[in-house]
Amino acid sequence: MSAWMQGGRKQKKKQEYPEQQVILQMTAVYDGSRSWLEYAYVLGFLLVGLPYTISLAGQWMCGWPDKPGYKKYIEALNPRRTYRLTRATLEFLKFLPHWRLYIHYTFWYKNEKNHKHFEKGITFGRRGNKLDLYHPPNVGKSDNELAPLVVFIYGGAWGIGERSIYCLLGRQMAEELKAVVICPDYSIHPKGDVLAMAQDIADCLVWAQENGQNFNFDKDNIVLIGHSAGAHLCALTTLFLADGREELFIKSSKQHEIMLSIRGIVGLSGVYNIVDHYKHEQTRGIEYVSPMHRAMNGVENFPYYSPTHVLKKLSRNKLSKVPQFSLLHGTNDITVPVESSIKFSELLTSLSVKVSLHLLPGIDHIDTITDLMASNRHLYQPIYSWIKQEFRILLTSQSDFQLLE
Repeated sequence: MSAWMQGGRKQKKKQEYPEQQVILQMTAVYDGSRSWLEYAYVLGFLLVGLPYTISLAGQWMCGWPDKPGYKKYIEALNPRRTYRLTRATLEFLKFLPHWRLYIHYTFWYKNEKNHKHFEKGITFGRRGNKLDLYHPPNVGKSDNELAPLVVFIYGGAWGIGERSIYCLLGRQMAEELKAVVICPDYSIHPKGDVLAMAQDIADCLVWAQENGQNFNFDKDNIVLIGHSAGAHLCALTTLFLADGREELFIKSSKQHEIMLSIRGIVGLSGVYNIVDHYKHEQTRGIEYVSPMHRAMNGVENFPYYSPTHVLKKLSRNKLSKVPQFSLLHGTNDITVPVESSIKFSELLTSLSVKVSLHLLPGIDHIDTITDLMASNRHLYQPIYSWIKQEFRILLTSQSDFQLLE
């Protein structure tokens, strides 16, 4: 009886309050719709709002597409460009784990106790740039032995960087190679174009010729080491000197003297063909925000400032002046594809210029430079072992041009 009565009460309740049931159902539907709407808003922001915010902010800070009038904004809003540029921007997040290294070199460089290891802020060249000079430990101090000289040129897409960032590298490299290491600043864009940068590096080499005895290094035993854009500038400056370029504004006799002193070039993850690299920048959507095309003074000058193109135009006599190259590249490099070093190595070989190529499987662009700054880094020993091996070979080798002299 009680069960029958309870069932009757439930049925009676449903009959008595139909409006309330309808309201509850509508409320549930509304709440569900609102949840889906919120999800749609979040998804829309992540897929559209965030990429466009990142892309437009990057282009506003670094440069709009090189198009006339309003067309540059139309190009800036191109969906394909937007998503490619956003992806390239987010790739910078991988630099965050290096924050400890940033703090380390910042405090090391400013600490006056460390100034016993290096000479800071030496002025050189026509533009009054500065260089830092790092002493090797216990070399040339007791028996007047002259240490070989390494000129390290940092990278940074021809528009970023300064010598203080590489103080730990300079210190470690001087110790590992038992060499004097100098790291010069140069006229990065927009302060200068790539020709000004090559002139600054040539000025640094002129300074080295004039100051070997003052700082206890052998001015006739010089190896250039560069990373990324720095590797490009090492190669380009050397080839300009071999070609006797008047635009360096250095006397031909002095250029001849410098070429005799350069034993080799070590290129780490370098750019050697600007035309090819611009195509790679286009695939990443960064060709307009990158300083490269502006530093080269436009697309039409890409061949002129490409070491690959310069090499192809050198006569047999001038090719004999070109010193040996040692190239290293990571196979997982997204910033500068490994094909850059592979193709350059193949070209050098075809022109009978001595070259060695070493590929690091699974290694990215930044690793080949940051891991040279501290001995506890993962690639410190493997890369320095290779550099030391190549360094010894370069110091004992001579080009046909040097043998003739």
